[in-house]
Amino acid sequence: MSSGKDPLPPYFSIDPAKAARRLADPIDTARFARAAAFAARGRQDLAERGYAPDGNKRLRRFSTWEICRYLIPVAPAHFRRVLRRFPDLPQGVGEGNSKWFTLEDVLRLRDHFAAEGAAGREYRPWRPEGLPAKTIAVANFKGGVGKTSTAAHLAMSAALDGYKVLVVDLDSQGSMTSIMGGTVADEWSTAFPLLAKDYALALQDENRVREAAGQPPLPFDETLTEALTITARDVIQPTHWPNIDLLGAQLNLYWAEFQVPVWRMNLRGWPLWDALGNALRNDRIVNDYDIILLDTPPALGYLTINALAAADILLVPLGASFLEFDSTGRFFDMLYSTFASVEDGENAARRREGLPEMRFEWDAVRAIITRFDAAQQTDLANVIQAYFGDFMTTFRQDVTAMVGQAGEQVNGIYEADYREFNRDTYVRGRETFDRTWAEVKELILGTWWRDLQMEQAERAAGTEQADG
Repeated sequence: MSSGKDPLPPYFSIDPAKAARRLADPIDTARFARAAAFAARGRQDLAERGYAPDGNKRLRRFSTWEICRYLIPVAPAHFRRVLRRFPDLPQGVGEGNSKWFTLEDVLRLRDHFAAEGAAGREYRPWRPEGLPAKTIAVANFKGGVGKTSTAAHLAMSAALDGYKVLVVDLDSQGSMTSIMGGTVADEWSTAFPLLAKDYALALQDENRVREAAGQPPLPFDETLTEALTITARDVIQPTHWPNIDLLGAQLNLYWAEFQVPVWRMNLRGWPLWDALGNALRNDRIVNDYDIILLDTPPALGYLTINALAAADILLVPLGASFLEFDSTGRFFDMLYSTFASVEDGENAARRREGLPEMRFEWDAVRAIITRFDAAQQTDLANVIQAYFGDFMTTFRQDVTAMVGQAGEQVNGIYEADYREFNRDTYVRGRETFDRTWAEVKELILGTWWRDLQMEQAERAAGTEQADG
């Protein structure tokens, strides 16, 4: 018989003796190793659910409908006429009008339309000749804000648009590496040897100065000797996307956070923040790609600082919540404190030596609201927009069921087959990332254009000076 009283909450009347009997033995460190081993096997199992049977990721094919709607601005009927007229072009696979094409096929078709198609149509994205790649860092020291998802989808958006993309995973969790199907054996296949090489080169320069002054050299160990033999191209690997390459990450990359400050203490004059950027420039990686995307760990450590210093554009994802807004504000405060401190210290020394001062500078910075639910978060998002002002993108990245379903298969939404969704669901889900890419692409094109104008003005000034 019911007493008519509501039951007590579950945190009342817990029996300590029963609670103790439910406990396992105390946990020692070896238990973490077993948990890690179980997780590794499970992670592989879950990852392979989005992989081909042989364990390798493959990019799906794209239908005529997708190509004509999203990739090449032509009508389907005209697209089919062009294929019939030029049988040497990729013809796709499938019956009747239902043809499916690889992305390699799409890139070839895009080149054909760019050469033979209607004037004024954007068959290939604009990219000025002679200028380096635009490097974009996606960063925020709060976890779970959508950094890796945003970086991955921007890389895929840019690739579908026709750009050649390099993705650099600087997070030792390696989530981006998993999305891109990368295989990274140890820290020597990550960005670690590039940082080590930059320090080794600086140490060699210092030791030459010390030798000339009759001073003993600073220690040069086997790690540094091996790093000198490695270039950025040695650690970059192809992915299942024909125009996306990867510099991957794995757990041992985290050791860089401990090793970099040791190197800096040994050689105070080493500008540690420039190590990654130097590698990308000195090995001419910035000339091999159109866009370089840097996915950072959720902390303002030495790897993130390197990414920020190497970047032309900084993107800061955050959710429309008070805690994420507050955390992002503190992130900006730490960026100011960190980089202003470096500038002050470096410029004090430069002024003493009569050298020009240095400063950190970014072409653009934008905060992006991710996982946005318009029904519940519009008011707070408007407040965040008002306070961050021109640091914000105008579009808010909607949360969609499609994103979650694709994530379960370790895929980006562009890798998901639209036939697995309702057509309207697919269009809405894709639109949220297409619009994010549109805003980021506008930043890229605008900064390239500004760089081009500055380069042309400098060239004209140099010509006038030579003539004078």
